Amino acid sequence: MKITIIGTGYVGLTTGVCLSDAGHQVICADSDIDKINSLNNGVIPIYEYGLEDIINRNIKISRLFFTNDIKMAVEKSDIIYITVDTPQNEDGSANLRNVYGVVEYISGLLLKNKIVVLKSTVPVGTTDKIQNILKGCSVVYNPEFLRQGSALNDFMHPERIILGSNSVDAVNVLKEIYGKFCKNIIVMDSKSAEITKYAANTFLSAKISFMNEIAQICEKSGANIEMVKEGISADSRIGEGFLSAGLGYGGSCFPKDVNALIYTASELGVSADILKAVNKRNKLQITLFLQKITDRFGTDLSGKTFAIWGLSYKPNTNDTRNAPSVAVINDLIEKGAKITVYDPRAVDNIKKIFGSKINYASNMYDALNYADALLLITEWNEFKNPDFEIIKSKLNYPVIFDGRNLYIKNNLNNIGFEYYCVGKAVNS
Repeated sequence: MKITIIGTGYVGLTTGVCLSDAGHQVICADSDIDKINSLNNGVIPIYEYGLEDIINRNIKISRLFFTNDIKMAVEKSDIIYITVDTPQNEDGSANLRNVYGVVEYISGLLLKNKIVVLKSTVPVGTTDKIQNILKGCSVVYNPEFLRQGSALNDFMHPERIILGSNSVDAVNVLKEIYGKFCKNIIVMDSKSAEITKYAANTFLSAKISFMNEIAQICEKSGANIEMVKEGISADSRIGEGFLSAGLGYGGSCFPKDVNALIYTASELGVSADILKAVNKRNKLQITLFLQKITDRFGTDLSGKTFAIWGLSYKPNTNDTRNAPSVAVINDLIEKGAKITVYDPRAVDNIKKIFGSKINYASNMYDALNYADALLLITEWNEFKNPDFEIIKSKLNYPVIFDGRNLYIKNNLNNIGFEYYCVGKAVNS
C-alpha cells in the first residue's frame, strides 16, 4: 500500500517506520522543515532503541521518505494517517488545532476514495466531525497504545488493534495491513474507540495512583509496599503491570488524557470523582517526595547541593514531558539548592528547560561531586546496581532519596546510609 503519515512525532515516526518495514511505501510528512531535514540527514529527534537502524534500512531501499510537501504526500497515497499532537489546554481539554488544521488542508485537496486514519488522541465525537468534513473519504479512528521505550515491539506485536468506523471497506483494508502484526482486531464505532483510548490510559494511571496511596499507608503503618505488590499482583484479576509505587506517572499521554477525560465528563454532566482523585494523588507524590528532603535538610536549602540520577519521565526514552524530575528540580531551585544532574539520554531536553540554572555531569558518579545527597528519579538499568562505596565517598552526607524503590533499605542502613524511599518499612 501507499501510505502517508502526517506528523513525525513519536507516534507518527514509529507508525511510519514500522509500516515501511512491513513492505509498504511510506511517506512521512511534516510542516517542520528543520525536523524533516534532520531526519533526511539521519538525525532522529527521539530515542527509541532500534528505531534508527530500521529508518536507515528502509530509506536505502526506497520504502521510506521524509518530506515537507504534504500536498504531494497526500495525493500519492491511498491511506493517510493523521498523527499530530493534541496538547492540553489550560482548562484540561484537548487542543485539536493541529488535527483540524490537517483535516481542513486535506479537505481543500478535494480527495475522493481515500482512507483517513486518525491516530491522534481526541475527545469522543471528533472522528464523526472529521468524517462530515471529509465526505469523499472514509475516516477510521485507530488509537495507538505504544509505550515509549518499547514502541517498536508494541507496534509489531500488539495485544489488540482497535478500529473505529462504520466503513466496512476501510476496515477491511486496515485489517489486511494490521493482520501481519496482530490477529486480535476489534472493530467498533468511532465514539467507542475514542473512549477506549482514554479509558485504557486513565485506568493504567489509576493503578499507579492507587499503589502510591497504598504506599503512603505502608509508610505510616510499617508495612512494605514491595511485599504488598507481590501479594496482590499474584491475583490474575489484578496483574503485575503498573503497580510500582514511586513518583507517579508522567510523559505526554497519561497526565493529558486523565485531564481530557475529566473535562469531557464535566461537559457531559458526569462528576468523574475517581479520575479527579487519580490526578490529585499523582500530584501529591512529588510533594511527599520533596517533603522527605526538607524534613531532612530544612526548608531553606541555600548552600545545599543535590545530585539527581534520571531525568526522563521513564527509562529507555529521552522524553521529559511532565517528568517528575522537572517538578523536583524547579522546587529545589526555588528553595535555594544547587543541582547536578545525569541521565543517559535526556540531558539535552532538560537543558532546553533549565539551561545554565543547573549543572550537568557526564556520568553518574561525577554527578555526586560536592553533593549533599543523591536523588534517584528515573529507574534506568545503570542505576540499579551502583557501587555504594563510591557513592558514600563522594557525597557530603551518606543520604539517598529513592523515588523508585530500587534498593533494599535495610542493606543500605547497615552500610551507613540514610535511605528514604516510597512505602517501605525500615527493615525491608
